[in-house]
Amino acid sequence: MSTTSNFRGIDHVGMTVPDVNAAAAFFEKALDAKTLYDVLPEGSKPYEGAETEQQLGIPKGSKIVHMRLVQIGKGPTIELFQFEAAPQQKVAGLNDYGLQHIAVYVDDIDAAAKQFETAGGTLLSPPHPLANVEDMPRNKGVYAKTPWGTLVELLTYPDGLKDKSLHRWTPEK
Repeated sequence: MSTTSNFRGIDHVGMTVPDVNAAAAFFEKALDAKTLYDVLPEGSKPYEGAETEQQLGIPKGSKIVHMRLVQIGKGPTIELFQFEAAPQQKVAGLNDYGLQHIAVYVDDIDAAAKQFETAGGTLLSPPHPLANVEDMPRNKGVYAKTPWGTLVELLTYPDGLKDKSLHRWTPEK
């Protein structure tokens, strides 16, 4: 059995937002994100048509009008999509199938939660202890919503896991 893999890790996550500029500004203010570049600059010819619809699995007549990559810390990037002429469903909740939240590791959970709220986000509760194997004295998390409703989890686990034989990837400081 080979110990190497062709798969390195998550490169980015995609998130459709009502307005790329507003979403990027929110992430910059709430999570200290940095804009890397626009994949599809605002005002460019939209990505649309039968080939785009087939390649991306989007509804007929939909068009992507703006795409931007932002990065939080040293983690993977978030690819923001802005559509026109596309039907929308409500934002996925934690109980819905599929990808429904991103989690951001923070050093100071209380400061991060306050910054998120100041930027216009909403905490679902105060920061609280983590559960089970993650339940250690200083480990905490909180779910929050962006202004457009996407779930973001803020978490910190400076005390590690109860079972020291387990390993969890943590972003570098």
